[in-house]
Amino acid sequence: MRTLIDCGTLVLHDRIERHRRLLIERGVIRAVAAHLDPPADAAVIDAREHIVLPGFIDIHVHGAMGADVMDAAPDALQVMARFFAAHGVTGFLPTTVTASREDIAAALESVRQAMGEPLAPGAARILGAHVEGPFINPRQSGAQPVEFMRAAQPDEYRPWLESGTVRLITVAPEVDGALSLIRDAQRLGVAVAIGHTDATYDQAQAAFAAGANQATHTFNAMRGLHHREPGALGAVMSNDAVYAQLICDGIHVHPAAVNVLYRCKGADRLVLITDAVEATGLGDGAFNLGTQRIFVKQGVARLESGALAGATLTMDAAFRNIIAVTGCSLVEASRMCSASPARAIGLGDRKGRIAPGYDADIVILDAELRVVRTIVGGQ
Repeated sequence: MRTLIDCGTLVLHDRIERHRRLLIERGVIRAVAAHLDPPADAAVIDAREHIVLPGFIDIHVHGAMGADVMDAAPDALQVMARFFAAHGVTGFLPTTVTASREDIAAALESVRQAMGEPLAPGAARILGAHVEGPFINPRQSGAQPVEFMRAAQPDEYRPWLESGTVRLITVAPEVDGALSLIRDAQRLGVAVAIGHTDATYDQAQAAFAAGANQATHTFNAMRGLHHREPGALGAVMSNDAVYAQLICDGIHVHPAAVNVLYRCKGADRLVLITDAVEATGLGDGAFNLGTQRIFVKQGVARLESGALAGATLTMDAAFRNIIAVTGCSLVEASRMCSASPARAIGLGDRKGRIAPGYDADIVILDAELRVVRTIVGGQ
């Protein structure tokens, strides 16, 4: 099947073009041109009054609509996938939490099964799993359960890395065995983020030298910046090769801090994430995050202790928020939601851009930057 999109405003990787046409064939972008006659058998999408840009990619998300990755159920993942697509997401990494070895294995198996199924209508594509914990520091636990945190043992993590299911793993580099894990992951093509970490500046830089390439929800659950001990945060902000994940919901990070990070990293190294939990899309109430009970009030998710417990953010809202907070361009905001996350997990050669040869993962927005239509793999 072929599809032609008639674009009013087209957001490319480095510029905006007006009145362009896209030709999609067999799930891939075949042509981008000012003058392109639609093939006789092509479906035509009229987006002349809209903004067309690469589909959003969320590399850190736990749940939505009452479904949680730790449910270990492919059906739950499909609930999430349909909800995310409605908010402009074309690909995502279902993200686990710190748990027992058995519970993490079950969650990863459900991701493997879901990835093996045909793409469901109206659903975002599962690009792999993100394992957040259990090899993290109790001193920076956030909403992760301390009782399951442990040293990184090869007999546990190597099957994950070798499975082909895991695309990203978050570790604290100061935890026993973490540097060996990072080296193994790099060898096997799995991206590593430092997070939930009390690492010093030197420990964080050692992790990046070993192969870690990003930070999990920068600022949150990591040793902060001090002028005599820059900490993990200082290492992230000063290392130009490192991607910085950011929850841009106006709750997790102050707007001034968002601006500081944006100026340090730029659109090519800042990665917007949602860190969304199962309460997302459902309003206030009591919900679960793995084995823990969380409570949402006025859209803010917390443990009973008061600690923040993920977010109820969506990627289209994050896209609007980063523009409002930093004043960045549509092009830059698009890169932070698409190209940068794709590159951070090793998919930048086929996802995150509108260009010939790239997957036809596209979101169409109206003038208020609200989602009109999401196209996943040409569907």
